Amino acid sequence: MTSSPASGKRQHVVDTAYALFKRDGFHATGIDRIIAEADIAKMTMYRHFPSKDELIVEVLEHRTRRFERQLDCLAQEVATPEQKIGKILDWHERWFDSADFHGCLFAHALAEFGDPSHPVFRAVARQKNGLKTRMQAILEEMMPPERAAGAAAALLMLIEGATLMAQMGEADAAIGNARKAAAAILAGPRGLQ
Repeated sequence: MTSSPASGKRQHVVDTAYALFKRDGFHATGIDRIIAEADIAKMTMYRHFPSKDELIVEVLEHRTRRFERQLDCLAQEVATPEQKIGKILDWHERWFDSADFHGCLFAHALAEFGDPSHPVFRAVARQKNGLKTRMQAILEEMMPPERAAGAAAALLMLIEGATLMAQMGEADAAIGNARKAAAAILAGPRGLQ
């Protein structure tokens, strides 16, 4: 199945906006700049995205889908819950070392759109909660649901903290410490002593 020219244009706008938002921020990147960089007509932009907020949400959702597909593929490579959590940390380690790493786009969006009722805030919350839910489901294979929920929340906090430290130029220490803390969390109460 091939995509239509309209869906190709829409994706081109999303890809262009993603690159600009990632590099320059959401509020600092205007619609006219996106239109110029994407080399499209203003009417094309507004036909696909009637508002900038809708474009931002689509960029975040596109990034979420890409991340989830990558984690789905990695999860198929291993069998145990510990290995699956390890693969999530491996993904982050590779991301921290990539030229594409500019910190977390979702954290940047949250910093710029702090109102919980805003659609951008809700898109960020969906992505973060989705990662936590994924990890909780993995952990429920090895521990009771209540403990898995707490461990997944702790792992999400580790990943978010490691991402911030990596953005500050401390990627190696951040991922190393996150791995040690994750191992302690997975070991249970004995591992946290």
